Amino acid sequence: MSNPFLKQVFNKDKTFRPKRKFEPGTQRFELHKRAQASLNAGLDLRLAVQLPPGEDLNDWVAVHVVDFFNRVNLIYGTISDGCTEQSCPVMSGGPKYEYRWQDEQRFRKPTALSAPRYMDLLMDWIEVQINNEDIFPTNVGTPFPKTFLQAVRKILSRLFRVFVHVYIHHFDRIAQMGSEAHVNTCYKHFYYFVTEFNLIDPKELEPLKEMTSRMCH
Repeated sequence: MSNPFLKQVFNKDKTFRPKRKFEPGTQRFELHKRAQASLNAGLDLRLAVQLPPGEDLNDWVAVHVVDFFNRVNLIYGTISDGCTEQSCPVMSGGPKYEYRWQDEQRFRKPTALSAPRYMDLLMDWIEVQINNEDIFPTNVGTPFPKTFLQAVRKILSRLFRVFVHVYIHHFDRIAQMGSEAHVNTCYKHFYYFVTEFNLIDPKELEPLKEMTSRMCH
């Protein structure tokens, strides 16, 4: 395993969470394989994210949300030892953007937290949702809830904040490990996907606007 990024990832067991896997033989497993094959073939990412003809949008979105969760979780895992209560006492993206945590249980009002605490809560919160059959049904024929895309928008806009924090506060660490190309590809894939299906409010994308225009346009 010569890739330093992968070495980092596989050495950091504490950042691993159970991956939501797709059952072989299911429609979603086939879609997952198709999406991976497009990426591996080096297909233009703008084309790779487009809904394949005849496929269901919700299935396509579900496959990608799980994949992005796994990838972003790994990216954050590689820099997490440098993202501490001391170095990042506020979850932010530079001086202009601060992200506060809010959920249905303990933090009913937006609450300022350190970046590592925010990340922990975020990853747990997403994991609970993608493992919830009422939101992400896995049985073929079980319909998605009417609120599915609404739930997905919230998940993706919060995952985007991880990119913001990593790029603005920890990019030197990514560069040190020689992982810029990998992280940039993950980001471009994510960006093309959310803009293709209008899954993140453009205002949310502002913190990385300049970088995105250089990278993706």
